[in-house]
Amino acid sequence: MANKARDQENLVLDGLSRVLDAIRLHGASSQSDVVRITGLGRAAVAERIGILDGAGLLVMDDTVVGGRGRPPRRLRLSGSAGHLLVAALGATSADVALADRAGTVLVSETVALAIADGPEAVLDRVDALFARLYDRCGGDVGPLSGIGIGIPGPVEFDTGRPVAPPIMPGWDGYAIADRFRSRYGAPAWVDNDVNVLALGEWREGIARGHSNVVFIKIGTGIGAGIISDGSLHRGAQGAAGDVGHIQVVEDPEVICRCGNVGCLEAVAGGFAIARQAERAAQEGRSPYLAAVLDREGALTAADVAAAASRGDAVSTEMLQRAGRLVGTMLAGVVNLLNPSLIVIGGGVAAAGDVLLASIRESVYRRSLPLATRNLLVTPSSLGHRGGVIGIVAMVLDELYCDGNLMATLTRSEVSSQRANETQGAIEAESRSEGGATARP
Repeated sequence: MANKARDQENLVLDGLSRVLDAIRLHGASSQSDVVRITGLGRAAVAERIGILDGAGLLVMDDTVVGGRGRPPRRLRLSGSAGHLLVAALGATSADVALADRAGTVLVSETVALAIADGPEAVLDRVDALFARLYDRCGGDVGPLSGIGIGIPGPVEFDTGRPVAPPIMPGWDGYAIADRFRSRYGAPAWVDNDVNVLALGEWREGIARGHSNVVFIKIGTGIGAGIISDGSLHRGAQGAAGDVGHIQVVEDPEVICRCGNVGCLEAVAGGFAIARQAERAAQEGRSPYLAAVLDREGALTAADVAAAASRGDAVSTEMLQRAGRLVGTMLAGVVNLLNPSLIVIGGGVAAAGDVLLASIRESVYRRSLPLATRNLLVTPSSLGHRGGVIGIVAMVLDELYCDGNLMATLTRSEVSSQRANETQGAIEAESRSEGGATARP
């Protein structure tokens, strides 16, 4: 009997999660919309909306949605149910934000920050930035519902720990999620920066409406975030999309930071382009780059992009070669995954049309015709903002999935009485589901 009761409660929680997803992900604004999107019966939807409304997660406005007869009430997520703290950490900067439970960013800030300073120094700085966001918000934002962190390295998603991150010395195995959970008394999740950028573009950017998307970040390193059939694909341990370490050249002298030779990142990433530019400047092949090197003492991929925009032939060739190599790798990804959209982001991707044109040419030339029939290759529409947007989406996905929803409902309550009422409503609905002989 206990197992049957537990199964029925899980069935109700799954229905609650589906109702929430219909509203926040699929634009449902009325009970009829939810019925159509979820496939649940009208009575079941009404009961679940009642539970979510009682828990303070939904708001039912009196605004008329449309149609004839009795006007339906408009459904929307309640922003006052709580708030989220998120931080998108990069190699040299961080974007932090405080968002409400409807996913709206209330305050945000971008600061310089060196990920190589190590976990204690960096995360202490994040704590201070979170405190500053509270001060800036200056009002009651409800209880802290969840924390999300994005980092520029591989993450074992289930544990929230980095695994051998190449540009993050001292971070290997560090319990980032556990640190924030214990310090703030709220659930926390950690993912790599490319996954959250992909989520951001998919939820609020140019990838919205596409079910199969590959987001490529070309920056200090190169990585991919994969949306497959409407879900973020992390792989078995969270390592999916590490395309920067696919071998693209045979040259044994091109040694990657991962220890292997010929990796894409080692020949087309930001560090690689900067290294090639400095060599060209020192050898006198590019007077423009030589002048910048003399003035600044070092070169970056952004300097190469600026030089190419001014007609520097050496810089143009560097970007074209990098684009061809990235495009060749992507052609394999296209043949394997058949996405409808490839989004190019990251600092090096901002280099302009030369790089993007080379990527497109290689993708379309080397992929199968059927796979590229309707394929679009386009730059990111959100830029660095995509990280914060994607982390907010990640945290809400985790809070509202059926496995975590009961804890989320309890944490959202404003009083123990209301928590007991919500628990009682779920148990009553579970008993009702268990006694029904034929109910959608």
